[in-house]
Amino acid sequence: MAKHKIFILLTDTGTLFTRMIKLYTKKPYNHASISLDPYLLEVYSFGRKTARNPFIGGFVKENIRTGFFRQARCAVYSCTVTTPQLQKIKAFIKKIEAQKHLYRYNLLGLFAVTLNKQIDRSNAFFCSQFIATVLQECELVDFSKPLSHVTPHDLITNGCFQLVYRGYLKDFHKEIDLQIDKGLPA
Repeated sequence: MAKHKIFILLTDTGTLFTRMIKLYTKKPYNHASISLDPYLLEVYSFGRKTARNPFIGGFVKENIRTGFFRQARCAVYSCTVTTPQLQKIKAFIKKIEAQKHLYRYNLLGLFAVTLNKQIDRSNAFFCSQFIATVLQECELVDFSKPLSHVTPHDLITNGCFQLVYRGYLKDFHKEIDLQIDKGLPA
């Protein structure tokens, strides 16, 4: 059976909102995104729709080459998936993207995590809750906690993800190009 890779991008953009989250999590990265290509050309998440307001959010196709991502620190992890799993991931993301007007950012759920309360809201996600849902939908990861409590750090602690890169996001593509030049898989 054919194997494919998916990628989890964890970032710290240094914004006031992420610094507030970091006070609670005590983890280096507090935003999670998913990509289906090694160059992170198409990156999906739930996050802010405008750079200036973290409270207006929803499903986003992130441009990691602009805005506050340019100076972000990051960690990129990869995981091998089967063709049926990849097809499920693509279908799930495509469905959310096609109906993104029906989805909203789960700010209330994000605050509920800090209080260790479970709030299930339909059609609402925060970043790691969305990624956890994608991973569970394709039967890749079965989390030991409610998806509404999954943090970015929880996404990569199950053993199926391997670190690909850690550093500044702006340097990521340079590193990938070097790997390719050396004949290593991207």
